Amino acid sequence: MQVFKFGGASVRDAEGVINLSRIVSTHQHDKLLIVVSAMGKTTNLLEKLTQSYFNQRDDAFDLLEQAKQYHHAIMLRLFPDNNHPVYHEVANRFVEIEWILEEPPADPYDYLYDQIVAVGELVSTTIVCHYLNDVGLKSKWVDARDYILTDNTHREGRVDWKATETRIRQGLPELLKDQLVITQGFIGSTSENFTTTLGREGSDYSAAIFAASLDAESVTIWKDVPGVLNADPKWFDQTELIPELSYLDAIELTYYGATVIHPKTIKPLQNKNITLYVKSFVDTDGKGTQIRQSNESLPVPSFIFKVNQILISILPKDFSFIVEDNLSDIFSKLHQHHIKVNMMHNSAVNFSISIDDTGENVTALIEDLGKRYDVHYQKELELITIRHYNQQTIDRVLVGKAIILELKDSYTCQLLVRKLSI
Repeated sequence: MQVFKFGGASVRDAEGVINLSRIVSTHQHDKLLIVVSAMGKTTNLLEKLTQSYFNQRDDAFDLLEQAKQYHHAIMLRLFPDNNHPVYHEVANRFVEIEWILEEPPADPYDYLYDQIVAVGELVSTTIVCHYLNDVGLKSKWVDARDYILTDNTHREGRVDWKATETRIRQGLPELLKDQLVITQGFIGSTSENFTTTLGREGSDYSAAIFAASLDAESVTIWKDVPGVLNADPKWFDQTELIPELSYLDAIELTYYGATVIHPKTIKPLQNKNITLYVKSFVDTDGKGTQIRQSNESLPVPSFIFKVNQILISILPKDFSFIVEDNLSDIFSKLHQHHIKVNMMHNSAVNFSISIDDTGENVTALIEDLGKRYDVHYQKELELITIRHYNQQTIDRVLVGKAIILELKDSYTCQLLVRKLSI
């Protein structure tokens, strides 16, 4: 039994859905569960819609119409018959958003976010499932919310593994016997049946949850890159494919910000010794990257770049030491404001963190910290992480940059830098 995961880029248009069907057709006689993300940039659009609605701006319905028209254009290409049932089903999915928009917001933002943004996955999988059936690939649509159960932490739902495994093992093996199963990434539900999401880009994690619960042979994530590269092509002209990674190196790379795999994906697979493949939906014959239990270290240094960083330095106002009580308070505030730390450093009287500059919640964090501490910050920085570094790799990334903060251990070097003015 295998799990395939297709991200938004792989189904961003009708040709992508057709290509997905070609890939799946070569495995149609296997037990196969397929996890599909929202199409293209739909999640971004629905996030913008949620913000507009919550702040009571007047463009929420216009943004919803954009989402409808985008998917309608894809369906026209895949289903020329306007009476095809997919049109009615997709319209009903969007009605769920319309019902929300018709009343002023009365619920917290994170709750509303999950109810609205989750529709992207419900629509994409409805379209994909109908198309696969139309081309002769017998498929069954299932709602991931019936299987992945979480707590009430909206936008970062924590999986109830015991209940989730029970649901999946009771419900899916029989369905997988003679058909493909199509389901959504990124979404789950609470015990009260409210929709939750698993964190941005969480569809990889969904695939791992299903795979671990079903004791799958493997998971394949289909991407628009040849596999896991040692650097993002946006930053490096010359990159190298890493043909094999250990679970440990994969976990470390995702922890430090490598975006090719969601950070939570690896551990459930490692626990069950399930191999993860990262392959290209463009070059389906390529070998891609295999991630499994291995004692081999990374064959080449790997680079991770995070831009738009802000360095926040926190000092006690009375010039006392930074102690456990301060750190507990600081991390509590980070959690409260939904801030993830990318780099940290502490001395006797100072604790410094590098975080993504995500706007309003960072501003609120700084204001909150300022009630108890002296807070200083620097914006527009870059964080460079090098796994299995040497001095040559460090020199390579520092051209035209000044080091603000540097941390090293035996395997990893982190450099927080500012671009030098020309």
